[in-house]
Parts: sequence; C-alpha cells; structure tokens
Amino acid sequence: MAQDAIGIPSPPPFDPEAIPEAVTLARGGTGLRLQWRDGPSATLSAERLRLRCRCAWCTCDRLERRFPEAASGIAVARVEPMGGYAVHIAFSDGHARGIYPWTYLRTLVAEAVDGPPGAAQAA
Repeated sequence: MAQDAIGIPSPPPFDPEAIPEAVTLARGGTGLRLQWRDGPSATLSAERLRLRCRCAWCTCDRLERRFPEAASGIAVARVEPMGGYAVHIAFSDGHARGIYPWTYLRTLVAEAVDGPPGAAQAA
C-alpha cells in the first residue's frame, strides 16, 4: 500500500507585506489612516471606502446602475479585523457587509495618492 504524501501548505492567499503597521480610525469616523513599514501612508476618507466597497450587494447595485456616485456625510462606524488578512468596515448608513483585504486597501491608497485631489491625504 502506497503512502500518500503530505503536501506542504500553500503560502497564505495574501501578501504579508500588505498588512499595515498601523491603522487608526479618524475622529468622528471620517477616515481610516493606514501606515506601512515600507513607506506608504495615507488616510482614506470614509466616503471613498464606502464608494469602493466590493461586497455582492454593492457590486450588484453598480451593475444595475443604482449605486450612488457620492456618499457625503458618511462615517466609518466600526472596523473589525478579519482573520489577519482584512478588516470588516461598517458605515453610518447601516452598510456593514464590506470586507476590505489589506492588499485592496494598499491599492486604494496608491490610487488615491496618484489620483485626483481629495481622494486621500498623504501622511
């Protein structure tokens, strides 16, 4: 009888370097400040985070052209860790389905820093 080989576990499905060194919720939930060891640091506004939610409900609303173009006055109500690879963000409008992987947040910071004014504040 042949023995089955035990495979070596795959590396985690995320880039460990994408995990920020510090995450701070701004006063009043107006934004999320993220800082990485290798340099990038910025504050993503609550509005940007809400508008960039990738949950199934928001994705469906975008496809059906029902997703809002702005979310002024929105605030981050709660941030909770998700298994070491992401955070779950709940918003003041009651939306609490968004899971934001660290790699995605790092991409949002890079886009915001290189993108239009007001998308993020570089720290």
